[in-house]
Amino acid sequence: MSIQEEKKSESFTENVVAVSNDGDDFRLLTADARQAGERALVRKLDCRLMTTAVVIFILNYIDRVAITTARLQGLEQDLGLTTVQYETILAILYATYCPIQIPSNMILGYISRPSLYIGACVVGWGLTSALTGVTTNFSGIMACRVCIGIPEAAFYPGVMYLLSRWYTRKELAARSAWFYCGSLISNAFGSLIAAGILARMQGVLGLAAWRWSEGAITMSFGFLTMCPHNTRWLNAAERRLSQVRLAEDAGEADKDSDDVTIYDGLLLAIKDPKTIIFMLMTCMQLLGLSFTNFFPTMISHCTFTAMAHCRLIASPPWIFTSLCCVLSAWHADRSGERFFHIAGWWWVVIVGYIISLCTMATGGRYFSLFLMTSGYCGFALTLTWVANAIPRPPAKRAAAIGLVNGFGNLGNLIGSYVWSASWGPQYHQSMIIALCSLVLSSALGFLMRWILIKENKNMDMEEKKLMEGPGRERIEEAARLEGITFEEAVKRRKGFRYLY
Repeated sequence: MSIQEEKKSESFTENVVAVSNDGDDFRLLTADARQAGERALVRKLDCRLMTTAVVIFILNYIDRVAITTARLQGLEQDLGLTTVQYETILAILYATYCPIQIPSNMILGYISRPSLYIGACVVGWGLTSALTGVTTNFSGIMACRVCIGIPEAAFYPGVMYLLSRWYTRKELAARSAWFYCGSLISNAFGSLIAAGILARMQGVLGLAAWRWSEGAITMSFGFLTMCPHNTRWLNAAERRLSQVRLAEDAGEADKDSDDVTIYDGLLLAIKDPKTIIFMLMTCMQLLGLSFTNFFPTMISHCTFTAMAHCRLIASPPWIFTSLCCVLSAWHADRSGERFFHIAGWWWVVIVGYIISLCTMATGGRYFSLFLMTSGYCGFALTLTWVANAIPRPPAKRAAAIGLVNGFGNLGNLIGSYVWSASWGPQYHQSMIIALCSLVLSSALGFLMRWILIKENKNMDMEEKKLMEGPGRERIEEAARLEGITFEEAVKRRKGFRYLY
């Protein structure tokens, strides 16, 4: 961010404070009310936004990965699928899921009622998930998988973008982790839910157990999401405080200029080398973590004889990962560090792959699954890092998040074929490919860290030049008027810095 942009930020904040006594909208910006008002605002955001997002994400992943559990209960036999056809069913979702994320995120910032848009998408994938149960052949289930990727594309990157519009850089990592825990919890308890359905629903109304779906529950939550107005649950003073918080955090107002269109945002994102590096890094990361679509199958190869037992023991690794995810994100926010809180978990996964490559013993393989699932602690913070590294303008940030997550999920598409049944139950070739992908992802992450450190040093040099001569005199005068030391005044003046 340039010095000129920082001056614009200071001007924005000064203008806000200058009129703070002109209306009730600004009552929370006073020194006495600011701290308590900010705590109350964040609590309200957590209760409203985070709770809704986590519940829907749980339902999202249960609907999406239900097909992997259905495989264990006769899906392939009932529909006459070959191994390649099953792998294609998994992969085809990403044919729509990946590219549609980009335009979806681009228009999200211009929609006055995001709750309607997100809610409609939730209803859409719930309906499509329910219709999967009535398919009778390969073509039918392929059509459902293609269609379910369209509404799902709006959800994860869309919610991540919306969170970046409400939370500061030092708050975003923890909230992103809480949000992503919805996915991890669904991986943990989705298997238990599936076990209950498959155990109780087999033969009910003459249908195979895998044909019963949770899609109706998802649709209900989608309609509930549409009900509240955009920010009706916030008063005018809280809305004003939220705007000022983000302006101060990023060094400029979190608002696009009137002449910036959604296409300008896309062009700015594509031209930024950081976006390209993040895209490649995320793709390699998700290829390295693509075992998730085959997790129930991998559990079944751990020589646990009872099928229900297999599904039950699939939960502890994901519960462990959920706890690690929250703790890691909490520390990332406290420290302001990003790279090692993301890449460190990839290195844990690499250790898990090495253990699995060395043994087929039940204990060793099961322990390695705990290490492998922990890799998603890193992925949970990836889009947070993107939002931190590409903060403004919002149109650029929204496009960058869509590009990174959309392109990144091509790793899951490739992974659908990497974990081939012909390589099981050892999956040595699959693990070697995934391990190499995480090594490459680590190298790209390190490159991103180096770039951000370099840009921070450049901004330090610009500010140092500004504080010499007349600039220093202005700071000294400001310090005298405010009754603080020169060093404290310099610290206050220091502008935006990238988190790396």
